[in-house]
Amino acid sequence: MIVFAASDKGGTGRSVTSANLAYQRALAGDDVVYVDFDFGSPTAPAVFDVPDMQRGIEYGGLHSYLEGTVPEPARIDIWRRTEHTVLRRMPIGAGRLVLLPGDASGGEFVTDQDSVHRCVDLLLRLNAEFDLILVDLSAGRSYAMDMVLEATAGRELQRVVSRWVVFHRWTRQHVIAAAGLVFAERGLLEGGAERGHDKDALRSVIRFVRAAVPDPDSALWSHLSPAQFAWMQMYDEKLRRLAAELGVGDSVLLGTVPLEPILQWREQLITEEEVVATQIANKETLEAMEAIARRLTEDTHWGQP
Repeated sequence: MIVFAASDKGGTGRSVTSANLAYQRALAGDDVVYVDFDFGSPTAPAVFDVPDMQRGIEYGGLHSYLEGTVPEPARIDIWRRTEHTVLRRMPIGAGRLVLLPGDASGGEFVTDQDSVHRCVDLLLRLNAEFDLILVDLSAGRSYAMDMVLEATAGRELQRVVSRWVVFHRWTRQHVIAAAGLVFAERGLLEGGAERGHDKDALRSVIRFVRAAVPDPDSALWSHLSPAQFAWMQMYDEKLRRLAAELGVGDSVLLGTVPLEPILQWREQLITEEEVVATQIANKETLEAMEAIARRLTEDTHWGQP
């Protein structure tokens, strides 16, 4: 299965949340590969605490592969290469967790048919090797999005299950932007149809994740005045109505991630150690990551029996 992680804006939590989802699926026993197609900012190694490549690999990453200068992109075994003390102790029963990084000197680039063919070949080979391919795309209607839409429209990948998760923060601008990315002119649905996707079929495999969602009842907000508490509750309800009107409401929601200080400031993986031992992360955040990770492959959350 391929899961494409998309967002209309930067700062939505797309990369850090999708990295956490990959980690959770590997903990559950799946062989998982994280493909960093965020060409303009290939910083996934920083989330996984891989040293010496905080902004991607120097040469031989996904940019080099898609441009045809290397026959295979570099692979990073997270369990072996990370400096995260918890991840270095690979749990018994865990699956593989592999990162395909971008090039540090890369950046956004116009893709052509050759790069699309290389993308198709890569995804086919990864699908034969891994249970889950999680592809992190650049924000917005990007070259990366156009490339994978064209790649997945072809007959070679038609039998491979592909799903889309669109991330947005729980604010008015981000809700509007997420809806625009999918439904507006030149959005995901229209771009997919232009490349041969059935629009209704594509719509059926798109779900949304709300990130950095404040919970007025959380201890984080215990200092609120009665007026602030009432305003937060009122505006949360307004956002819910707006999301429903724009087609990104609860009926197509895969999950929510609470507002979490260490995700905002450090953008890292949330492990049980951060929750139980050091207590720097909230239990609700870890549980949210675990739930969304499960739902990625549960058909009932994708309109299927």
